[in-house]
Amino acid sequence: MEYTDLKIPECKKFTGYKPCKPYENCLEKGCSEDNAQNRMGVKILIISLDAMGNVLYNTPILPAIKRKHPESTIYWITMGNAVKILNNSGYIDKVFAWNDESRMILRNMEFDYLFNADKSVYACAFANEIKSRNKLGFLMNSDGKIYPANESALYSYHMGIDDELKFRINRKTGVEIIHEVFELDYKKDEYEFNFDENEKEFIKGYKRIIKFDDKLTYVGFNTGCSELFPNKKMTIEQHIEVIKRLLKHSNIRIVLLGGKEDTKRNNLIYKSFSEKAKKKIINTPTEEGLRKGACYMSVPDIVITGDSYGLHLAIALKRYIIVWFGLTCWAEIELYCRGEKLIPEGLNCSPCWKRECPYNLECIDMIDLNKIENIIVRYGNEKSK
Repeated sequence: MEYTDLKIPECKKFTGYKPCKPYENCLEKGCSEDNAQNRMGVKILIISLDAMGNVLYNTPILPAIKRKHPESTIYWITMGNAVKILNNSGYIDKVFAWNDESRMILRNMEFDYLFNADKSVYACAFANEIKSRNKLGFLMNSDGKIYPANESALYSYHMGIDDELKFRINRKTGVEIIHEVFELDYKKDEYEFNFDENEKEFIKGYKRIIKFDDKLTYVGFNTGCSELFPNKKMTIEQHIEVIKRLLKHSNIRIVLLGGKEDTKRNNLIYKSFSEKAKKKIINTPTEEGLRKGACYMSVPDIVITGDSYGLHLAIALKRYIIVWFGLTCWAEIELYCRGEKLIPEGLNCSPCWKRECPYNLECIDMIDLNKIENIIVRYGNEKSK
């Protein structure tokens, strides 16, 4: 083959450093798997870096992208701690971790579309550097200010700088808004999170260990949240109180859930109960990583949580959800008709998005424990019919 005859295949499987299949020369014989699924087609880069919950929150755009661009290659760059969230995706061709090597590679590629979901200076600065024919979402100007890259991103942009719009007027969910930003058809697609076969087997094995009984109702308590906004969680005392009430019902079992930052908290809750009560409480491990945490969250029928990563994971796992709100915006959360929102009615300072509360956390005090109990009992009764 002459250099002038060299034609690099536009195939997702071709790397340029090894055969796609042993002893098969694509350069000379052509691509043996030339079909819509393998063709590069429209090349798309998604930037979604900030907060693991937000990464999950943005996954419903994937089926919408494929509807609009069925022959396409999708790349996604995110923070290293969120990469595993996107494992086993049926839509994403490659996930890049946010590091020097990944940014160097992506700067040297060319894309048809860049979708930047994040209104952060570093995400927008990186979006500026990417070579793309179309840029949607958010960019950074020469003064270091974030601005909308396209007209359809204007509503989302205004929400970031207009508290009245964000806290009082808006009734669109975040899933709907991100579709609008990226000019995609919104069809209420679900979050994407997939277990691999090993994880499915682990879940089956764990259920055997805990003697899982399908006739019972398993209630998961996602007890914590990230340290960035610590006031998204109920108090330990509130957790103990509602669990005490639920343990009075013979058909209910409790599952304590959380990450490594919740280990001490969950142990305090668990240890507050008698040995007899503990037999109806499953205190799941909290320090085995993101994927194992998802395996444990798949066990309960219902998940009780604040507005945290755990909420978004429960949505992705299609659990029935009871979620309370205080500092965050309840209108933006899509539960897909699987749950109920507890909202601090009449509390003028909520939502606020403040890291520290000047009013002694009234929104947390207002969480209706009676309502939580009633919803769960009603759910359990319906399940047993």
